Amino acid sequence: MVVEDEEAIRTGLIDVLVFHGYEADSAATGPAGLEKALTGTFDLVLLDIMLPGMDGYEICDRIRSKDRNQPIIMLTAKTSDEEIVQGLKLGADDYVPKPFSIQQLVLRIEAVLRRSQVGQELARTLCIGNIEIDTENLCGMNGSDEIIFTKREIEVLSYLAQNADRPVSREELLSKVWGYARNLDIETRTVDIHVAKLRRKIEADPKEPQRLVTVRGAGYRLMVDS
Repeated sequence: MVVEDEEAIRTGLIDVLVFHGYEADSAATGPAGLEKALTGTFDLVLLDIMLPGMDGYEICDRIRSKDRNQPIIMLTAKTSDEEIVQGLKLGADDYVPKPFSIQQLVLRIEAVLRRSQVGQELARTLCIGNIEIDTENLCGMNGSDEIIFTKREIEVLSYLAQNADRPVSREELLSKVWGYARNLDIETRTVDIHVAKLRRKIEADPKEPQRLVTVRGAGYRLMVDS
């Protein structure tokens, strides 16, 4: 489902998706897009940020409050860290900055769809220090405090836990968790932003991480109890 207010872009995206074999619906305003997203069944929501009536951030947040598994890619002409972080913090799986090439967009759509359809074999419970995470229900407990995760965050933590004996590179996470081909040259800070989100949830001090650490020149490593 494409939510985009600029008619030329919306029509072009629909044509591209249909050309690549997808069935596509669309909406031109925020309220119409939210209504369709909440009442329909879509494999993916392609969501612009700047929309009349309701912006993409609010739509993403409202979708996530109903369905934490719905794949969402945000289209944005805004590329500052704060704006990108806001979209991913609300639960978007990825973002694509405008202007974008059609080939890059299609590859990223295919990657998100492929990853959502495969479904990872995840351990039901994941323990990180004193935090116990229920991967199926996308939540965890830190003492008496509940932590809510997105599906993508759980996938990142689970993959890092499965490979806790070594650092995992950003490229490997993009390949194994996001589903991007290893030889696909994609400029994205999606991994770094998801790691920052996770640190705010599982670290006592996100600025001095002890559980999800950066290994300089190698990637990220999750420190789990032996």
